[in-house]
Amino acid sequence: MTLKEQIIRRITSQGPMRLDEYMSTCLLHPTLGYYTTANPFGTKGDFITAPEISQMFGELIGLALAQCWLDQGAPDHFTLAELGPGRGTLMADILRATAKVPGFHTAGMITFVEAAPTLQDVQRSTIAPHRATWVAEVDDLPEQPLFLIANEFFDALPIRQFLRKGDQWCERQVGVQDGDLMFGLGPEQPQPMLETTHHSAAEGDLVEICAGIAPLTATLASRIATHGGAALIIDYGDWDRRGDTFQAVQSHAYVSPLATPGQADLTAHVDFSAIAQAAAPCLHTTLTPQGVFLERLGITARAQSLAATLAEDALQNHIAAHRRLTHPDEMGNLFKVMGLYPDGSAPPPGLERST
Repeated sequence: MTLKEQIIRRITSQGPMRLDEYMSTCLLHPTLGYYTTANPFGTKGDFITAPEISQMFGELIGLALAQCWLDQGAPDHFTLAELGPGRGTLMADILRATAKVPGFHTAGMITFVEAAPTLQDVQRSTIAPHRATWVAEVDDLPEQPLFLIANEFFDALPIRQFLRKGDQWCERQVGVQDGDLMFGLGPEQPQPMLETTHHSAAEGDLVEICAGIAPLTATLASRIATHGGAALIIDYGDWDRRGDTFQAVQSHAYVSPLATPGQADLTAHVDFSAIAQAAAPCLHTTLTPQGVFLERLGITARAQSLAATLAEDALQNHIAAHRRLTHPDEMGNLFKVMGLYPDGSAPPPGLERST
């Protein structure tokens, strides 16, 4: 039985599913879930992330984290962590770029927050001969300084959607009609939580909330505030955004989120204001476009250095990769960067203190 058939059977017997329940089932079902059964990354997968586009992305991230470590006194023991590390390409580039930073590799304990055994095996091979530790949750990260990267991680956290109806709200749900999955709306109900966070929403406005952001961010912020460190959060999204951003990608194309459960990547744009609100007692930086962030870190100079060794197709691909990462019409403005760091420390390189 396919996952879609299982979901239809469940809805038929138990009623419509909340959107966060549907996302969790599609992505994390133990035998048919997208992240538990597939290897979706790269040109042969369903999508390409920034580390797969060019080594420059990971190199600059690695040097930025190493500079944070130096700025905070180069602690003898720290966790070098990544949330949702995919194939491990980003960490491999980080490790290569920081190999000549004295003491960084000796002090750092590489840790992946990754629960899928199939991806763990790929990550282990990608970063060899370096050794890593794997944990399933951010709560399992050690109580010590934490220097962390989360690239396209928060967008996969399950969301709920609500439509404003007068002074009440209708929750968007997944139901069944004529034997197939369909979207629908639940009954009009008061939502005190939304009146606090989205009191300015007008009639017909659709808002998205992600319950997983607050506890996850609070755990990271607690580690960093208590022990030191920094977090770089990179994702597509914006500040206090509105509207339907729920989407599915399969074979590098957008598809209906209801078409092939368990076979497509399901994501939503990240509300960075929710991350900032949950980050206390840490400080957070201003929200910065990815292109601006990478330019501040020196990506153009690095691109020119690499270009000097390339020719013909390799050179053209390299130029295209630089453009894709930084240009406002590509990933440069769509993706945003926010840093978390302890009070009394400098913000991570490339980012500015929030006022």
